[in-house]
This record gives sequence, structure tokens and C-alpha cells, in this order.
Amino acid sequence: MSKEKQIEELLTRGVTHAIERKNLEKALKSGKKLRIKHGIDPTGPKLHIGRATVLWALKKFQDLGHTIVLIVGDFTAQIGDASDKDSARQPLTPEQIQKNLVHYKEQLGKIIDMDKAELHYNSEWLGKTSGQEILEGAMEFTVAQMIERENFRDRFKAGKPIGMHEFLYPILQGLDSVAIRSDIEIGGNDQLFNMLAGRVLQKRRKQKPQDVLTFELLEGTDGRKMSTSWGNVILMEDEPSQMYGKIMSIKDELIIQYFTLATDVSMEEVKEYEKRLKAGANPRDIKASLASEVVQRYHGVTPSKSASAEFDNVFKNKEKPTEMPKFKYKKGEKLVDVLVIAKIISSKSDARRLIRQNAVKDNDKTVTDIDYTLEKGKHVVQVGKRRFVELSEK
Repeated sequence: MSKEKQIEELLTRGVTHAIERKNLEKALKSGKKLRIKHGIDPTGPKLHIGRATVLWALKKFQDLGHTIVLIVGDFTAQIGDASDKDSARQPLTPEQIQKNLVHYKEQLGKIIDMDKAELHYNSEWLGKTSGQEILEGAMEFTVAQMIERENFRDRFKAGKPIGMHEFLYPILQGLDSVAIRSDIEIGGNDQLFNMLAGRVLQKRRKQKPQDVLTFELLEGTDGRKMSTSWGNVILMEDEPSQMYGKIMSIKDELIIQYFTLATDVSMEEVKEYEKRLKAGANPRDIKASLASEVVQRYHGVTPSKSASAEFDNVFKNKEKPTEMPKFKYKKGEKLVDVLVIAKIISSKSDARRLIRQNAVKDNDKTVTDIDYTLEKGKHVVQVGKRRFVELSEK
């Protein structure tokens, strides 16, 4: 792909805002080495493929010779960004932040060449920022501007509390841009206001305001925006068969969005898939191609083929998977309790609901008693169509 085409795709594929587009094109074609900023708040220990949309865009910038500057929001995570939330996000403690950070660099390195990137923690400068600096930054914004943000507006109308500290978040994120002198900041489209704050504060400090590139947000397995907080995620570290199965479970109307945001399939091919769907092609077949592409991106060709074959064995041929999670139990324990402890089901109430719906089987027999206990021996438990666990006595 020519450099010009690379730039065009970078500025259009999954992009919702390009500010300023002409400046961006000019800068990228100039040959000047740019500083590309992206911030990550460590809200959970693992990254999902929704967040990876932006990471793959960063890789494209890096391939074009630019410097990637990653900002880990260890300071701002103590406030919590509520840009995409209908209530205040629970602030993280320093201990939670450090725990979540442990594997971040390793996961980022699966996409970005970390040896060529800069990695900063915004406590480096925000921990030393004076009240004067924050006050001066706050003077650039009005309460009306904050309340106009969709999530704040909805919460205000619903009578839900909005903490004063939440208004500080975009100011602190803007100070990140000042600190590292970013040329371009990229992120999800829920970050637009925060990134524009960076432009405002850079102007105040007599810096050239950063250009901004925002990307469409990938929807999760439940149809809402993919979010660690909601648990509707497909993780970068999911096993191939698990990742494949999750992709196959998404809504049919999300297929093209996933091809666009979660794969490197050319946009010409994506448009062909879209035409086939509109012409009446079976969405399941195209979704299978999508699942293969996503798994291949993170795990390689061979694991992708194996995951596809495993899925067909389980769902077409009604066979059990060759590999499944294993867990130990004590004789007489309730199945409901074991499934929750083993993290096969999120809660006891959810487990009971599934049993009432005849969606749980033990060694191929449907479980109908919510107080069902496990007897001695090996149990292969199936929950719904695609969750399996092998239980053996302690």
C-alpha cells in the first residue's frame, strides 16, 4: 500500500472526527516526525479489542515513522473519566491502579513496538501540578460547557449527582498534552471533549494545538459499548476458541462494524461483505469469516483454523470441545456455587435463572433443580450453547 493510501485509510477507517483534517494530511505528508499521544486509564488489568482499535491506528502511525507517546493515567484514574458513563465512575485506589498496570506493557507490546514508543505515567507531572495551574486551566471552561456534554446533561436531568472532581478530568487530560507537547491525540469518540481541552490548554501555553482523531466505539457482546466496567468484552488475551465463540455471539448488525474496527481486512473486501449481506447471504457464514480474521490477528493462522474447527464440532456436530476450563469441587457442593466460584457464571441469581430455563446440563442431562448438588466423579457441565467446564472432585 502506498504511503498516500496508508494516510487516507488512517484518516478515514472507523474515524468519527478529524480535527483539523487539512492540518493532519499536511503534517503526515510533510515527512516531519510527529508525536502521537494516546491515554489509557488502567480501569482493569486486561485490554479488550475495543481499546485495541486505537492501538492498531497507533501502529500505523508508528509504521509511518512517527513517535507514539502512551500516557498511563495512574493519576487521573483516581478521579475516573465518566465520559461514557451514566453515573460517576468509581475512583481507583493507588493499589488497584498498580495491580491493573502489571500486564499493560506486555499487552501493548503485542501491537506497538514498545522499544520505539514513549511510555509515561501522568502522575509524573500531575502529581506535581500546582493549584495555580489547575485554576488557570479551569478558567478556560464554563459550567455550561461541561453540562452540555451528553452524559452530564442526562445525569443532570435525571437528578443524578455530578461530582465537581469530574469536571476536572478533561482539564487534567489537557495538561497531559501540554506536558508531552503532543502534535496529534487519538482516542475513542467519547474522548472528543477531553482531547479538545488539550488544544485549548496548549494554546494557553503558547504551544501549537494538537490535531485530534477520534474513532468509532466498538460495541460489546451485549450490544453496549465494549467496556471493562460492564464486562461485555472480548479480551486481547482470550484463548482462540473463546475469542472465536464470542465473535460468533455478536449481533448480526455488528458484523461490518467489527470488520472495520477489529480486523485489517481491506475496506474493499469489507464493502463486498456488506453487499453480500444486503443481497441475502447467511450472516453466520460471514460472521465465521470475521471470527477467523479476528483470532488470526491476535493468535495467528493455525490457532484461528483450530478455533473454527472446534466451534463447528461443538455447534454443528454437537460434540464437546476438546479443551475446556477445569475446576475442582467438593462432593455435596451446590452446582450453582461451583459455577460462580469457577467464574463460568457471573452470579448465583444468573445461575438459578439459567437452570430454570433448562440451559444447564451435567454430563448431557438437563439440570432442573436450583439446589442440585455434585456427587462423586467427573462432571462435564454445559451452560447455554457454548460454555463448558470440566469438574472433578478435590
